[in-house]
Amino acid sequence: MVRFLDLFKPISHYIPEVKPPQRKVHFNTRLMWTLAALIIYLVMAETPLYGVTTSGVADPYATLRIIFASNRGTLLELGIGPIVTAGLIIQLLAGSEIISFDRSNPEDRGLFTTASKFFSFVMVIVQASLYIVGGVYGDINTTQAVLIFVQLLAAGIVIMMLDELVQKGWGIGSGISLFIVAGITQNIWWMSFSFAPAPYDATGRGYGAIISLIQSIMRGLPVSNWFFRPNSPDMIGFLMTLAVFAFVVYIEGMRVEIPIAHSNYRGYRSRMPIKLLYVSNIPVILAYAMFANFQLVGQFVWTRWNTDNSSFFLNMFGMYNRTANGGTVPIGGLAYYTSSPGSISGVMADPIKAVIYLIIVVSFCVLFSITWLEIGGLGADQMADQLLQSGMQVSGFRRSRKPLERLLNRYIPTITVIGGVIVGALAAFSEFMGVFGSGMGALLAVSILYQYYQTMVQEQVEDLYPFLRSAFG
Repeated sequence: MVRFLDLFKPISHYIPEVKPPQRKVHFNTRLMWTLAALIIYLVMAETPLYGVTTSGVADPYATLRIIFASNRGTLLELGIGPIVTAGLIIQLLAGSEIISFDRSNPEDRGLFTTASKFFSFVMVIVQASLYIVGGVYGDINTTQAVLIFVQLLAAGIVIMMLDELVQKGWGIGSGISLFIVAGITQNIWWMSFSFAPAPYDATGRGYGAIISLIQSIMRGLPVSNWFFRPNSPDMIGFLMTLAVFAFVVYIEGMRVEIPIAHSNYRGYRSRMPIKLLYVSNIPVILAYAMFANFQLVGQFVWTRWNTDNSSFFLNMFGMYNRTANGGTVPIGGLAYYTSSPGSISGVMADPIKAVIYLIIVVSFCVLFSITWLEIGGLGADQMADQLLQSGMQVSGFRRSRKPLERLLNRYIPTITVIGGVIVGALAAFSEFMGVFGSGMGALLAVSILYQYYQTMVQEQVEDLYPFLRSAFG
């Protein structure tokens, strides 16, 4: 029987790839490549799509653009969405054991990478087509559709190559994480310090919350106007953003530490941390990627076959209403309940939706947390194997797989579920409170920056103790 990965052998030589470095790249060189990738991303995020007009039209995916590192009406319209969605597909295939491969086999690893890039390429085509056919750009002719499709396809391939460049050792960390934190930082800075007029502020104050506060004080406006503005960033949202960042930093430091020692270096003692957020930000990214695809498919189905919301079956995908400026807003179905209420006023207007949304977010985060244990090589059995292969052992336990696995199973499954509940609830409640960059944005920003900090510390430790490279690997 032919394995699933073997189906990609004929095309593996035609899939573009970034060759990994032949030797370890110096840290400063990796930092330069990382900055270069970031600059290219930022330039693409400000380059408008030729033939597209989005002014005055509501963005149906505004709340989801944070995790996709995308920008409306630019080359990064899709952002990292296709890559994340392709990763979700690969995860489901691997979780159902349709994909089986030996991680220690270089050929299998290469075929797995080829499969991931192939699905990413397919998702670029699918999502670009759904954006065009689903009416995101309004009524456009065939020439405009082709031009938009070509631009989105080319931009998607560039983002895929930049992500691979960073991940394969030329850069630091992950390209996806780098682009996400750049988009989040840009969004928070804009919502805090933008001088541009706020579209829903009758007093003409700036869009940024801090700028608005200064203008309110100088104009002698009531104190209530200093801190609260409906439909625009305000100081309540700014203070909640600081509170969420502080809370995420706090829970990032919560962990269970298991004492370990090196079997060949008796003087070496350390601790193996099992963090409360054991699977980090992966569940949030995958959950919201799933929501984005629900909404994208829902809008496509509604635009093509159900504009009058008359089909009971199609209404389950999503029900929409046309807005005065030509946009669409979900009013029912799966697309409606997987979209955030957006603010306290939105929660008060439809508390049932808010509760259902919270339950859905937490459930998906827990589901993806559990699934990622095996897919990401973070299960107790896999962690025990890694410890033994690196020459490490847990103090007080004999150097054998079974005792280590039993010990790790006391902590990892429970912490994984608790972590999934925390990140899901944090993401949902932060959106209800109007946190800048959304709650998931704050969670992702702190998690990614913390990972970068750990990576830099790890680089320094590896330079001082070369024998630990196998343990970190």
